[in-house]
Amino acid sequence: RNKTKPNEADVEAYLKTATAGRRQEECFEVLEMMKEVTGLVPQMWGPSIVGFGKYHYKYESGREGDFFRLGFASRKAALTVYIMPGFKRYASLMEALGKFKTGSSCLYIKKLDDIDRKVLRSLMEDSFAYMNSKYPVEN
Repeated sequence: RNKTKPNEADVEAYLKTATAGRRQEECFEVLEMMKEVTGLVPQMWGPSIVGFGKYHYKYESGREGDFFRLGFASRKAALTVYIMPGFKRYASLMEALGKFKTGSSCLYIKKLDDIDRKVLRSLMEDSFAYMNSKYPVEN
């Protein structure tokens, strides 16, 4: 069962208290980028993830839940951007992105200056569009 749930915590207040200096600036830059890409209002998911949108998933195992369509978190080691479809479908974008590491759906960026911001935005746009086509938005 997914423990990361949306809540009413204030996103900007969280970013101002949980991050400092350069990382805080980068978080606000990513926040603005995601607002533009999604056209949505950000929401805190759990204590430390900023998410945009929501979708309901159901696995063949019967496990199901809700998660955000696009999001990010400021972690100690890196700024983490959540690209929910994973990265296999974005090979050409990943080649052009710059210096980063990945997990299954996590893009770990030490500094935004290490990557091409336009490529990051394209990755966000493509990922968000894919999530919207795979999980149509319910009214």
